Amino acid sequence: MKKAGKSLAVVIISICAFAWPGGSGDWRADFTVNKKDLSATGTNPYFVLTPGFRLYYEKGKDALTTTVLNETKLIDGVETRAVEDREIKNGQLVELTHDYYAIDSNTKDVYYFGEDVDVYKNGKIVGHEGGWLSGVNGAKFGMMMPGTIQVGQKFYQEQAPGVGMDRAEVVAAADTVTTPGGTFKNCVHMKETSAIEKGGGEHKWYAPGIGLIKDPEFLLTKVDGK
Repeated sequence: MKKAGKSLAVVIISICAFAWPGGSGDWRADFTVNKKDLSATGTNPYFVLTPGFRLYYEKGKDALTTTVLNETKLIDGVETRAVEDREIKNGQLVELTHDYYAIDSNTKDVYYFGEDVDVYKNGKIVGHEGGWLSGVNGAKFGMMMPGTIQVGQKFYQEQAPGVGMDRAEVVAAADTVTTPGGTFKNCVHMKETSAIEKGGGEHKWYAPGIGLIKDPEFLLTKVDGK
């Protein structure tokens, strides 16, 4: 990769791979983007950042609502869009998260800049486990969703040492998935794993024009704001 000249230094963000045991392998951990091309509003074929867009999920009595807020936050020199996740278990709020994203207006790549997390118990905030922001304590943004999907793509979504090092691999790009919210074709199937946590990973499916429709915990039931 060529080094940016001084005239471009103020508009280029470049992050380098972290050195973790075993190396990064084929996982993409380096992202170079032009700040001028990043926006807090836009639409990736599989990830929507339009304020007011809302997705509802359920699993038994548990529920999750994801809402693209009319709020932005400046993180690591980039204006990002806030997306709220509100998780309910047994009728009680257990977690309220604001995730922060920006989209490249040219490539439609969506980047993940971190999250503010409030963990609840009996109606009170008891912690902020999992929170991180790009540019703070060595954390760097990752890619949430490529603008152009290719089977076999492997990339880091989170790069927050000691907090979250989630990564995703595109397993398939033409799955058909049925949830209570409908039947969706040409879905992207991703397997997510972690560089710092043990386990076999999680499988998630994203539908065109909607986003996440199925993961190990929740199934999409309704879409608002399309």
